[in-house]
Amino acid sequence: MSKRVLIVDDSMLMRKMVGESLADNGWEIVAEAADGWEAVEEYLRLRPDAVTLDIVMPGADGMYALKTIIEHDPNARVVVVSALNQTKLISEAIRRGAQDFIAKPFLPEQLQETMDRCLEQPITT
Repeated sequence: MSKRVLIVDDSMLMRKMVGESLADNGWEIVAEAADGWEAVEEYLRLRPDAVTLDIVMPGADGMYALKTIIEHDPNARVVVVSALNQTKLISEAIRRGAQDFIAKPFLPEQLQETMDRCLEQPITT
């Protein structure tokens, strides 16, 4: 059974990098989103197994998407993929329900391990 993921990032290049890395590790990319509004819409429509989520995006940001997704599905599995200089926002995202984070730039193996671990962790709401 494949693992289904929604990739959220305002950078098309970053969405492609994340998608290729995860596809190489058996993940099915069910959708991509470029902002928080799209992320929530696609999550509610598709209910993927996990989400990779950038925090800083124009329009509705990743914190909006995280908050809204967790409100609709407290068991949602979200991994923040963000720049290291966003430490305060990353900490806030973890506090608000994200399972883990990975810093940009990342090695494909790091992303793959983090995403697989995300599915294995119990949800603590």
